[in-house]
Amino acid sequence: MTNKKNNLNLTPEQNYVTQKHGTEPAFSGKYNDTKTEGSYNCVCCGAELFSSSSKFNSRTGWPSFWEPVSKESVETQEDLSAGMKRIEVHCQNCESHLGHVFADGPEPTGLRYCINSVSLDLKPKDEQED
Repeated sequence: MTNKKNNLNLTPEQNYVTQKHGTEPAFSGKYNDTKTEGSYNCVCCGAELFSSSSKFNSRTGWPSFWEPVSKESVETQEDLSAGMKRIEVHCQNCESHLGHVFADGPEPTGLRYCINSVSLDLKPKDEQED
């Protein structure tokens, strides 16, 4: 996979997760319990990925969303690493690894996009341009 990331100033943890398909430890991410309204953007390229309106508390230890901001914002592919079959989620714009999606989320989609905090940059609603 060729990465088209624009942000070359990643922390070692951001690099590990977004570029090497790693996972941050459960309950360690800064956005796990965040209730701030706004948009969650890709830490690598700035593309808008998720909205706070689809965020929910999955009690899994990672920020969880029931849908991306649009069908074009993320893409998925089968992930057979870690001895299990999962569906990996990455930024459609720059291909950075974000997390995984599972079919155990709330309605209306029934999906749980389980996303690493370090792959996200929250833009609070009150700081966004109109």
